[in-house]
Amino acid sequence: MDILEEIVAHKKVELERMKQAVPAKQLYARVEQIADTEVASMSEAIMKSASGIIAEFKRKSPSLGWIHEKAKVEDVAKKYEENGAAAVSILADEEYFGGSDEFIVNARKAGVKLPILYKNFVIDEYQLFQARLSGASAVLLIAADLRKDECKALLNTAHELNLEVLLEMHNENDLKYMDLEPDMYGINNRNLGTFITDVSNSVELVKYLPKEACKISESGIKDAETVNTLRLIGYNGFLIGENFMKKNDPGKALKEFIDKI
Repeated sequence: MDILEEIVAHKKVELERMKQAVPAKQLYARVEQIADTEVASMSEAIMKSASGIIAEFKRKSPSLGWIHEKAKVEDVAKKYEENGAAAVSILADEEYFGGSDEFIVNARKAGVKLPILYKNFVIDEYQLFQARLSGASAVLLIAADLRKDECKALLNTAHELNLEVLLEMHNENDLKYMDLEPDMYGINNRNLGTFITDVSNSVELVKYLPKEACKISESGIKDAETVNTLRLIGYNGFLIGENFMKKNDPGKALKEFIDKI
């Protein structure tokens, strides 16, 4: 079993516990109460942004362990906004990434107005309702852990909830999901089975992506030169987390990074 398979297997067990604690009918009713509230467009924000940086709040990862255990999302996400991020990505997986839906809630309470990406291993529509209730603007769907019909159903439900979708692909096999027409096309430079990272993955796969689409390179981006190179070949957004979260002040690290672009 690779890491992705392990995470998805755990997520299924976790979801059963969640549904027992908060039945789907109850969750859906709560979301219905906020159905008319406006949701910021993440794809639009990225396309209009000078930096295109999606700054990620990630305290932990399976490959590194704790990256910034004591970081508070209220402080970090707000500083990301103040220092030029186009959007914020917040990890919601607790077991493997030390995240929580509450982090998104707390970021909104702190006054963060930027689009927020709900970063989780979404395998059930229940999680889409959790994302909407928490205050997210968009959700991540990962081609590698969903059948195409499952991905299509989740994408449609996300849109019904006024959530945009970032579809994450990693290899040519995943590209068969492209015709689902997500709001954003993501290429992950990290293999989710082995967690080996190689930015050349974005370079190799960009030629297959729709020319006018919002295209995002994810993971392993460590310097401004890489961002400039990826922008030249067609990418609009750049999801960066570890590079900022390793620093004592992630918001300051973001500003210094953007200044070099």
